[in-house]
Amino acid sequence: MLTILGFTMIATFLVLIMLKKMSPIAALVLIPALFCVFVGKGAKLGDYVIDGVTSLAPTAAMLMFAIVYFGVMIDVGLFDPIVRGILKFCKADPLRIVVGTAVLAAIVSLDGDGSTTFMITVSAMYPLYKRLKMSLVVMTGVAAMANGVMNTLPWGGPTARAATALKLNASDIFVPMIPALAVGLLGVLVLAYVLGRRERKRLGVLTLDEVLVEEPAESETVLVGAGTGKGNGASGVGNDRKATGSSGSGTDADAELPDEDDGFRGLDPNRPTLRPKLYWFNALLTVTLLTAMIMEWLPIPVLFLLGAALALTVNFPHMPDQKARLGAHAENVLNVSGMVFAAAVFTGVLQGTGMVDHMATWLVGNIPDGMGPHMAFVTGVLSIPLTYFMSNDGFYFGILPVLAEAGQAHGVSSLEIARASLVGQPLHMSSPLVPAVYVLVGMAKVEFGDHTRFVVKWAALTSLVVLGAGILFGII
Repeated sequence: MLTILGFTMIATFLVLIMLKKMSPIAALVLIPALFCVFVGKGAKLGDYVIDGVTSLAPTAAMLMFAIVYFGVMIDVGLFDPIVRGILKFCKADPLRIVVGTAVLAAIVSLDGDGSTTFMITVSAMYPLYKRLKMSLVVMTGVAAMANGVMNTLPWGGPTARAATALKLNASDIFVPMIPALAVGLLGVLVLAYVLGRRERKRLGVLTLDEVLVEEPAESETVLVGAGTGKGNGASGVGNDRKATGSSGSGTDADAELPDEDDGFRGLDPNRPTLRPKLYWFNALLTVTLLTAMIMEWLPIPVLFLLGAALALTVNFPHMPDQKARLGAHAENVLNVSGMVFAAAVFTGVLQGTGMVDHMATWLVGNIPDGMGPHMAFVTGVLSIPLTYFMSNDGFYFGILPVLAEAGQAHGVSSLEIARASLVGQPLHMSSPLVPAVYVLVGMAKVEFGDHTRFVVKWAALTSLVVLGAGILFGII
């Protein structure tokens, strides 16, 4: 019964948000609360929610201060050289812009933190997508898939969890998987190329000068990554509709300018928040912060809290300026932290009622005996939906040991099982239970349902490409 209710709860949530019948926050809170009553454990709902909030509170704190930190770094101009380099590469060509999105997301993912990756990628690429009226779900989808492949780095999370759960060496799991993961990343780049060609065919190609033409003086200036304060919830689908009429005719610069109420001018080279004299201080601070995060000198929430406080104090020593910067990024902070705490209700009920355990037991118990010698393949296939419908902690510490034990009974090594368990990460990064995805869709102003509807098929395909490459190379 709990198994059926668990799958029904997840399916109900996905259907409602994809059909836009409920907002993600409302669905994350109300649907699990309702199913908790169906299970007959409504009296324990408070305990489940508190447990979920307690477990996700450090993540929410990390995201809040990470948004402030990187928002300030964007304001002061730390990433301007990177953005200019990408602009020169892209040359206002939709194909190059989509491929550049994948490359940038993959490079920034080396720090092992999805939220950081999405903040930098969206801040750099959003102005181009808006000015060319490109589909914003293409940007979020490509960024999420590139980050999903790179999320398998030993310091990214999944590999460390697999190593811990099965008592293995992380390098023994990751290093042999590099060829398969490289094929997966190549697959993301090929997909970005295909999607970019589709966007180029629909929109045409502008010159860089046309894209960067100055907007009217009365247009509101808002820094990339800063909240507009208007609560604009425009989705990528809406942008597609607006741009349909310009298919193949992207040669008129004035026809391709965004509406004045879009509230973005890109990286304004004359914005008052720039701090060119502090560039190398900010660069050193960021490198130190990322190094400390990778080396685990302090918990990540503490690092970003200290980093945000230091960045604000040094770059904006006057209190009114600090308040202005905090206010500029308050919308993103509120959206993301609110979504994280709402997700805590969903995960709290899913785990507290025992639905996750019953779903996992049912899935493992229904594996045919004849598949025993192929448990690595089975693990790879199962990792795709399971890491989407539950947290990495739940999968790697709850289900992976069971799969590994079943594999050992048929002569399949735990290392093969551990490597196969990484296959589902390209799809996992778009799971509604991953806080970082709300940073991505929030900053890109894309509806979560639109992102989900677009990315699921492509991310699942990317996961299957990684699995196929692993089998082909004899890794899995």
